[in-house]
Formats: sequence, structure tokens, C-alpha cells
Amino acid sequence: MSGLTLQQAAPSGGEARFRRALPTESPLTMWRHQIHEQCLPSMQRRGPLGFFVRTLFFRLLVFALTAGLSVYGIAEMYMVLSKNSVTAFQWLFLILFSINFSWMAFAFSQALLGFLVCLKPRIFRPREADVPFKTAVLLPIYNEDPVRIKAAINAMRADLLTKAPGKYAFFILSDTTRPEAWIAEEQAFWDIIDHDENGCPVYYRRRSQNTERKAGNIGDWVSRWGGAYEAMIILDADSVMSGACMLSLSRRLAASPEVGLIQTLPTLVRADTLYGRLQQFANHCFGPIFANGLAAWHGLSSNFWGHNAIIRTKAFAESCRLPILPGKPPLGGHVLSHDFIEAGLLRRAGWGVRFDTDIKASFEEAPPSLIDALIRDRRWCQGNLQHTRFLFAQGFRLPTRLHLFTGLMSYLVAVFWLSLIVVGLAIAVQASLTRPVYFTNPSLFPTWPVFDSERALQLFFVSMGLVLAPKAFGWLTAFLNIFRWRHFGGPVLLTLSTAFELVMSALYAPILMVAQFGVVISVLRGKDSGWKTQTRNDGAVSWKVAARTHLGHTAFGAVLAGIAFLVSKAMFYWLLPITGGLMLSIPLSWVSGGVRRAWLWNMLGLLRSPEEKHPHPILVELQKELDSIPSQVPALPLSRLINDPALRDWHLAQLPQTADKTPVFHAAAVTAEWKIRHSQSLGQLEAWLNPAETMALLSRPECIEELKELGRGL
Repeated sequence: MSGLTLQQAAPSGGEARFRRALPTESPLTMWRHQIHEQCLPSMQRRGPLGFFVRTLFFRLLVFALTAGLSVYGIAEMYMVLSKNSVTAFQWLFLILFSINFSWMAFAFSQALLGFLVCLKPRIFRPREADVPFKTAVLLPIYNEDPVRIKAAINAMRADLLTKAPGKYAFFILSDTTRPEAWIAEEQAFWDIIDHDENGCPVYYRRRSQNTERKAGNIGDWVSRWGGAYEAMIILDADSVMSGACMLSLSRRLAASPEVGLIQTLPTLVRADTLYGRLQQFANHCFGPIFANGLAAWHGLSSNFWGHNAIIRTKAFAESCRLPILPGKPPLGGHVLSHDFIEAGLLRRAGWGVRFDTDIKASFEEAPPSLIDALIRDRRWCQGNLQHTRFLFAQGFRLPTRLHLFTGLMSYLVAVFWLSLIVVGLAIAVQASLTRPVYFTNPSLFPTWPVFDSERALQLFFVSMGLVLAPKAFGWLTAFLNIFRWRHFGGPVLLTLSTAFELVMSALYAPILMVAQFGVVISVLRGKDSGWKTQTRNDGAVSWKVAARTHLGHTAFGAVLAGIAFLVSKAMFYWLLPITGGLMLSIPLSWVSGGVRRAWLWNMLGLLRSPEEKHPHPILVELQKELDSIPSQVPALPLSRLINDPALRDWHLAQLPQTADKTPVFHAAAVTAEWKIRHSQSLGQLEAWLNPAETMALLSRPECIEELKELGRGL
């Protein structure tokens, strides 16, 4: 967007248009909590008795089924291995198998519960108050594309203005650290800032220091403005919700005084790459199975995924300022994955945390490629490993501990699966290289090495059944519902898409397994992932980048396949689903991203999701906004300010007041001022400044005044 366009879009009224883009502060106190704190009985809040009984029944069902299947699988594997004495390697194999099989049984039990819940009519429907809470919609952003965020705000705000004027306000909470991204945000957002409390105001705030990352960003808002709002809806930069969805959330929270947080089920949309469409189809087809299973046994002890949820503001303020973990990153310091812990802290304080899967029109977007998913996994893995500090925290409820444990296991299971494969291959190699000893003890009869192959094959089919059943449940629930399978393109395309997703996910699974194994080892070795911006483009990478990223995966798959082939052809074919995906990791990664590379699947109609052919009105409005907002002309941040005086004045108005603060030495600011005074042109200055100096310059009014003088001399 050009400077002329910005000036035309700016409100009239002289310098009044350059006031700060923030309302009057209404602070709430947030005191920092400790890992271990007592949960007082007086703080407990209980929901309806019927809801409690229903939840208890579902919990008993899930855990009884998990225990029964686990005992069966472990006993069967022991019988497979124990025809003769069990060796040390076989004991290790049995332990690893027991962990993995129990994990599969737990996932299957939740999916089966979700399948049963989906089949029956909905009995429990949460209450909704007539008058919704006054709610703030928070959009924490970090070096994001501001045009996409502006389009989403415009679409959601227009919807809310018609449905609930005066009840909602948007807060853009920036933690941006790159100078070009900062000025691009201000250029994009300043013409949508609105202070009309009777409508749907939009505010913007950027922190100069992004302490504690997203958790600190939200905490800063709560402590400064949270007192004016009864609830807050937290969105991600790629989130969008309909007005009806937000209104339902506010009404449900207002009608449930025992509840502190309601999480929605985000639906993946707008995917146009192969990997994105695989995730999107799985989310639409299989996601409701898992989600309804989780919601059924979670009850009022559900979880928080960090976005697309509503939170009671005062409950958050009193409960959720996170402890600082002892030690250094990656396992110490600030809590990286804050959402699980915040849900646990709310529950410890007696507030209910609920997962309402029936609320529609809560949308987000998926990582566009395999490499982008791996980058996100690196941060998530570190955050989940940090949660080991909270597993035995005083006052946490058992479901909270299970949430933390399942989050931890979602990455550790890669370690256990890979270890199981390697140990199993080592047993096969040992058997092929070692001459059997038939007379281990003085005896007239030899001890023949026996392996119960029939029982092993039966156990294999049971294991595959547990893995594939959730996908079968998702396909069946969609197949039995004419309105659903029509949205997937009909029963034939639904079935073909399910089969295609199954094959492709099986190929990507070993790559993810090996990558996650490496991530876990990296974190345990003390390497900090930092906090990187999530990719929002189409994720296309070159063959060179794909080869550099996955060369190790390819080599590892080839080594496993070679060893298996030398042992026996049967072992080679047995491991081919794993080794094949690893050996094909480079082309699989290359084809995973890029819109043009998904043309074949799109042409065939595979992986179609309901929102493609019949998009929700809020998505239609979002696309209209994206099409109507002109792209920003690429420019360096200083050039933008020099060439657009109105933007420069608005930028100055957003800087925090520093007149009454004690001066602090800032090396980058000192060197930036020196370079301003000694540069002969704007181009020379921009070439001289490093990012830290540019940020220091943009943060200081006196430096910008000197920049104006430099601009007049051009």
C-alpha cells in the first residue's frame, strides 16, 4: 500500500488522527505462580451432576479398554518370545513393544469412544446465556504477514458489527522483532484502528521486548487492559472465526460460572499443497472422531491448544502467570509451550476447562510442507519436554498430568518406535550370525530355538487394526452421513481420498519418526530451538534444499534396508513400509509443498474437504478482503517512513512515552545515532545499519527526527 493511499485512508482532524492506537488501561494483577502450589478445597467449582457422572463413565471405559488391550498385547508378545528362555535383547524388545502397544491401545480407546459419541444423537448441549460477555479478541503476532491478519480482522469485525455491536474489541498484540515487519504492520493496520466502543473497536500494541514470548504477550495485555473485559478470545495469526462462533463462546462462558476456558475444535482450511491438503482432509474426516473422544472423557479437565478458545479474563489473571523453570534452556527458563500449563493452572485453581466440539466456524491453517511441519515440531518438542517439570506438580489434577504425559509421549513415541525397529533388526542379525546352541544344559534332548510365528502374525494384524481403526471410524461416520460425504465429493471420492491419505501418511510417518527422534536427542543434549516465525506461504522448496534436509533420512533408510536384505528377503519386505518412506524422503519432501506440485491430486478431486466446494461465509468474506487489499510495495523500513510523512507521524504516536524514565545506555542506539549523523544518503544509512540498530532507531523519537532531517537533504 503506497503512502498516498495511506494518507487518503487516514481519518481527518489534523493531529487527532495520530493518537495512540490503544484504549485507557484497566489493569488486573497477575502474580507469578510456582510449580508446586496447594489447591484449596474452597476453590473447587463443580459442574452439573449429570455431566460429572457421564464424564466418569467415559473415563472408566477408556482406561478399562486401554488396560485390557495392553495386557492382551503384552501377554501375546511374551508368548511369542518365550517358547524357550528369553534373551536380554528379547526382554528389551518386549519392554519397547509394551510401551508402543499400550500407546496404540490408548489412542484406539479414545477413537472408539469418539466414534460411539458421533453415532448417537447429542444428549448434552452446553447452556448459553442471553447476554454475552464483553469480550476482547486477541491476535498475538510475531513477524507475520500483516495483510492476511488485516483481512481476517475486517471479515470478523464486519460479522460482529451485525451480530453483537458493543460487545467485542480486537487487540493486535505485536511481538515483532524485525524492523521491516514492524513498519509493514503499522502501514497495514493504521487505517483500521477504531476507538468506537459502541461498535467493534480495533487496537494495536507492539512490545519493545518480547519477554516470555506469546505467554508474556498475552499476560502483558491482561495486566494492562484485562479489567475492562470479562473474557478474551485468543486467535493465532492464521485463525479466523465467524461472529456466530464467537458469540456462542461468549454466551456459553457467561452461562457456566464454573468454567474458566472453552476450547473449540479448529478446522483446517485454505490448504493448497499436497502436505497441507493431507492434513486438512485428515482434520475434516478423522479429526471429529478423536476430538469427540477427548471431549467425552476430559469433562471439565480438558486442555488448551493456545488459540481458537475463550478464557475468563479474571480467572486467567489469578491463575496463569507461569513459573520460571530452574536452569537454562532448552529445559529451563520460560515455559515455551504455555497452553497445556495454563490449562493445568486454571484447573488447579478450581476452574473448569471444557472442549466444545460442536461449535462450528472456528478455522486455522496448516503448515504447507513437510519441512515446515518439522520446523514447528522442533519448537513443540522442546516445549513438551519442558513439561516433565510439571508432571508431578502439587495440586495438578490427574487428567492434567495425563495431558502433559500424552504431549510428552507424542514425541517420545518416535524414540520408542525407532528403538523397537532397531532392536528387532539386531535380534534378527544376531540370529543369522550366531550358531544355535542346542544343549545349553546337560540333557538327553536338545533345546530347539522356536519362534511362534502364527501368534506373531496374529498380533501383527491386531496391532495394524488398532492403528487403522480411527481412520476407518472417520471414513465410516462420513460415509453413513449423506450430508457429509457429499461435501467430500461423494462416497467414491471419499473412499479414494481416505485410501490415498492412508498411503501418503504411511510414507511420511517414518520420516517424521526419525526427525522427531533427532529432535528429542537434540533437546536432551541442550540445544535451544528459539522461536521462529511459522511459514504462511506455499512451502515450495528446491531439490537442493530437500536433499540437504533429508540426506540423513535417506541414508539411514538405505542402511536399514541393506541390513534387512542381507538378513533375509522376508525381513527386507517386512521393513519396506518404513525404509521405503525414508529412502524416498527427498522427493516426498519436495512434492509436499508448492501449489503447482499438487495439480494432479486437485485435478482428480482427491483430498477434497467440505469447505472447498461450500465455503463458510466467513471464509468467503476473508478471501474477498484478501483480494481487495493491495499488496505492500517492497521497501526498507526507513525508506517507508521518509517517503510517507503521515505513516511516520503515526509511528511516532505509537512509541511509548520515555520522558519520565531513567536513561539507559543502549549500544545499538548510540551507534545508530552516529551513523545517522555521518551518512551522506538514506541508501548509505540503510546499508550501514544492522537490524538491531534499525530497531533502536525506529524506537526513539529523537533518532527519527534526525532521520527526517536526513530526508529533507535528499
